[in-house]
Amino acid sequence: MNYPDVVKEIEKMLWPRPLKLFTAGPVSCFPEVLEVMKIQMLSHRSSEYRELHKDTVKKLAEFLEARKTTVLLIPASGTGFMEASIRNAVSPRGKVLVTVIGEFGHRYKEAVERNGRIPIVLEKPLGKPVLPFELDEALRKNPDVEAVTITYNETSTGVLNPLKELAKVAKEHGKLVFVDAVSAMGAAELKVDDWGLDLVFASSQKAFGVPPGLAMAAVSEEVFEKAKKIPDRGLYFDLLEIKEFLETQWSTPTTPPIPQIAGLNAALRIVEKIGGKEAWLRMYAERAEKIRRGVIELGLQLFAEPGYYSPTITVVYNPPGVKGPVIYEELRKRGIEIARGYGKVKDITFRIGHMGYITNDDIKLLFDALREVLVNIGYKPAS
Repeated sequence: MNYPDVVKEIEKMLWPRPLKLFTAGPVSCFPEVLEVMKIQMLSHRSSEYRELHKDTVKKLAEFLEARKTTVLLIPASGTGFMEASIRNAVSPRGKVLVTVIGEFGHRYKEAVERNGRIPIVLEKPLGKPVLPFELDEALRKNPDVEAVTITYNETSTGVLNPLKELAKVAKEHGKLVFVDAVSAMGAAELKVDDWGLDLVFASSQKAFGVPPGLAMAAVSEEVFEKAKKIPDRGLYFDLLEIKEFLETQWSTPTTPPIPQIAGLNAALRIVEKIGGKEAWLRMYAERAEKIRRGVIELGLQLFAEPGYYSPTITVVYNPPGVKGPVIYEELRKRGIEIARGYGKVKDITFRIGHMGYITNDDIKLLFDALREVLVNIGYKPAS
């Protein structure tokens, strides 16, 4: 039986017209990723699946320089591992120092609170990173915290935290380091072992250019040892059980998202073919710089503090007199999907994501359309 009309009906619903994606995620996927995800399903307990899981874990561990830590894959969004870090590695009613530079730092605070732990908050003004001396001061004032949470890349403000330096400070104080790298992993440098990161997590729909549904994390032995002493770790996100299935079956306790894992495997193979991690990260850095330069040449202002720009998303102040998602809405009419402003700055900013499958031609289309929009709303671009 074949029903091609079903595909056309859904395509018409989801993609009534072509759009170029410059979103905060999900992002445009690499063609090779989409192609490999069309492969017919197989049993997640089969030898073929185990080989896929094993190969993907090893490739990701190599990319993350996580040879001394354990890389886990689970069916979830990145928030799954965010919750797992608290439930598995912080004592009931234990304290966690939560660094906040935007909306996703607040999400980690919420994860701490809703799992019965106590957040101690170090918050910076929007657009600013957390600096090492500030973390050092906070830890000296709060020596009884068990862990520090760091949002590596804050998509609401376009700020990249100095993770390496912050992790060094946290480890000097003997604290576990939990890293939300959802919008950073795959585009910003990560050296899990060398930087002493205890649980660093992300999800598939960001810089790796894979559809959503898969979360990945590198987890230290210190976290697993702590988990052995924690009661009520839950069912779905019990890190010890997930680790056991990895080591004994090269699989997961619950059914894994097989297409997404195949897609991630494809993305990691693309990394290898373009010259390895260094070349891949350079591609992202050059793309981000091109986007920022284009914004500045139009006379618009960047939201993030210079020197701490995100490699995956650029947050831009609206032109004077413009409030709300006007730029987003006007670009969408022209076939360009960016991201609205988010959180407390939603009315004064718009966001340009530069993750996933984006070509130079796509970037030219973006700026041609953005220039047209600016002119139409009465703003005169600088050049």
